[in-house]
Amino acid sequence: MAKSSPTRVDTALYESAKDIGEMMDRSAAQQITHWARIGREIEASDEVSVQVVWNVLNGAATYDQLNAKEQAVVRAEWASRMEMLRGELDFASRFAKTGRSYVELDEEGNVVERQATES
Repeated sequence: MAKSSPTRVDTALYESAKDIGEMMDRSAAQQITHWARIGREIEASDEVSVQVVWNVLNGAATYDQLNAKEQAVVRAEWASRMEMLRGELDFASRFAKTGRSYVELDEEGNVVERQATES
């Protein structure tokens, strides 16, 4: 039996691991372990240059210069970053603070006007 050690993970990462893990028939902990193993293999790979990938992610190199495996790593990181940024968005609070109403789509796709209310 493998040993385990407790660790803290970001709430957004944990929630994502729960969602993806459910689809993959894994617990959140098993999904995070799976992702960690993939990351370990990528960093140890001769086919993926972590430094080159890092340069693209930081804007110091272009995506088109990467090989297919490096591009896959970059796309995965971009998706992860976008998911995190979307999770941090709270336009309802922003609009409430400025007293602005706004419109959005409800679960059925209908346009609904929301009045400015302080949460």
